[in-house]
Amino acid sequence: MHDLNPRQIDRIIEMAWEDRTTFDAIKFQFGLKEQEVIDLMRKNMKRSSFKLWRKRVSGRKTKHEKKRDFLQGRFKCSRQRSINNNKISKR
Repeated sequence: MHDLNPRQIDRIIEMAWEDRTTFDAIKFQFGLKEQEVIDLMRKNMKRSSFKLWRKRVSGRKTKHEKKRDFLQGRFKCSRQRSINNNKISKR
């Protein structure tokens, strides 16, 4: 497996939990294939957390770029325009 520091491992786990972050994005950023991400998750998480994650990710279209029904881009909250410095602006 790749030489990863704890900060990189935490970031990969965070990205893997995110619904809209694809395995392709993780591969592009860290060089890990889907199976390597699964192995990393298995090694660095509690067994129950890993099982929960696998159940959540299995069959999810958004984790695979080719299966997505939208082209590109990121999810954008409808209120994002009005959020400033982590506070929702008053209207």
